[in-house]
Amino acid sequence: MHTALSVWLLADSVMHCRLSHDVRVIETNINMDNDNIVKQVLSHSPDVIGISVYIWNALKLPQIMRSLHEKLPKAQFILGGPEVSYNIKYWLDTGASYVFQGEGEKSFPIILDMLKSNDISHLKQTPGVCFKCDDEICINPNNVQCDDFADPYTDAYLETLKGKLAYLETSRGCPFKCAYCLSGGTVTSFSSMDTAKKQIAKLAKSGVKTIKFVDRTFNCNAKRAYELFECIINLDTSCCFHFEVALDLFDEKMLLLLNRAPAGRIQLEAGIQSFYTPALEEVCRKVKLEKAQDNMKQIMKVGNIHLHIDLIAGLPYEKLADFKESFNKAYSLGAHALQLGFLKLLHGSKLRESADRLGIVYSKEPPYEIIKSPWLSEYDMEILKQTESALQRTYNKGRFLSALQYLLSVTGKDPFMLFQGMGAIADNHGVPLDEYTELFFEYCKSLPHVNADKLRDCIICDMLRSVKGKSIPASLKIYGEQHKKALTTARNFFGYEIHHNEAAVLSTGKYAFVDSDSCDPVTGLYKIFVDFVL
Repeated sequence: MHTALSVWLLADSVMHCRLSHDVRVIETNINMDNDNIVKQVLSHSPDVIGISVYIWNALKLPQIMRSLHEKLPKAQFILGGPEVSYNIKYWLDTGASYVFQGEGEKSFPIILDMLKSNDISHLKQTPGVCFKCDDEICINPNNVQCDDFADPYTDAYLETLKGKLAYLETSRGCPFKCAYCLSGGTVTSFSSMDTAKKQIAKLAKSGVKTIKFVDRTFNCNAKRAYELFECIINLDTSCCFHFEVALDLFDEKMLLLLNRAPAGRIQLEAGIQSFYTPALEEVCRKVKLEKAQDNMKQIMKVGNIHLHIDLIAGLPYEKLADFKESFNKAYSLGAHALQLGFLKLLHGSKLRESADRLGIVYSKEPPYEIIKSPWLSEYDMEILKQTESALQRTYNKGRFLSALQYLLSVTGKDPFMLFQGMGAIADNHGVPLDEYTELFFEYCKSLPHVNADKLRDCIICDMLRSVKGKSIPASLKIYGEQHKKALTTARNFFGYEIHHNEAAVLSTGKYAFVDSDSCDPVTGLYKIFVDFVL
């Protein structure tokens, strides 16, 4: 789904070298076999191998690097990225020749020229480069700030996209100081407005469906954000643009501009993280919660923007009961997706430095996720994991939405209780949708005051709306003459034949069928008709 931005930025930076270098970019993924990744690298017989390291690929890399060292004993390994910037000794011991700390576009070309000319006499003057020197580790501080970013959007890069999600960077760093984030309190730099607009236009014409801005808080500079939002809203494109924003920073002028956006043009992801004030204060998360909620309600009321909000489970001082309140409050706001993430104690983050003081226990392997704390036991964490599993499998996928609404209206359960119970019936992974749907139905119909027929009808309609061409489980669907009549009615209504999985008969005798050519650009759901009686 994704393409790497950092390696293409570095590839472009090599254009500024004094000497000539033959650069090849290799993009793999974490699901690929290590041997296949090694073979891809070996096919180019490289002298220098640069690797961008993150929490999601860090576990695979030591073995991959060992294999490459065996086959290419003279090759130099240069590592960069957030996972190595604050864990330098480990990666130098693992086989890296050099580790880059922080931004690399200015220094990476310098070190490549040094290596090609066999002259590393100025290595200690190269910002951000870390290396072994005798029995010590030399760490050169990175005091270089990029005045404008490299342009990764070459023809070669665009060719690799082929419908993948594309990333766009118009700012680096963040003025806010959230203790769990590596960007917290770093210097914020911006690409020129001209560069940003040119790259937006170029990507919008590339054929990608979604362009995701990697800016940590896109609207930290309100004037700049307004100008870029306006540029994107006025584009003639079918692309969707995704932004991470602080909802409480939107003023009335910004909201009025967003109201003008074509439906589906903009997606906003907002990190609420928690509604529990002591937790927010401990991690230095400054957010005006009431303002954020008011702005969110205004955006949802207009209905032209897909809104995604985040919570973090495991923040200091937030017990399970407190998190339940945060969850229920967030769910009640009605965002299109509610991401329940788990606290990660990243190398270089302020919260990792405070973990021992706070008594937070976390995994020593990437992604360094919380295991327990004085406020959440391992059993509490299992409850949260189950809740997240059900949330991901249903609500965040746009599935069973009317069924969930019905269940909350009749069972007396709050959202957290409902999703927790649902999460216990099946793991989020490895269960096919048909099987999961049947498990969902069997569990939910056993809840207090649930009418099984009403629940079944909700599930059928939800599946028609959310899953194009997907079979409804046989245990829920009525076949035979009634289903044939539903298909005939749908054909007469639309004027063309529809797939047999796009119509169903409800317990009330009504027909339900879906217009699979009418997908809502904001919700991704299809239009359904349920007005036809036998």
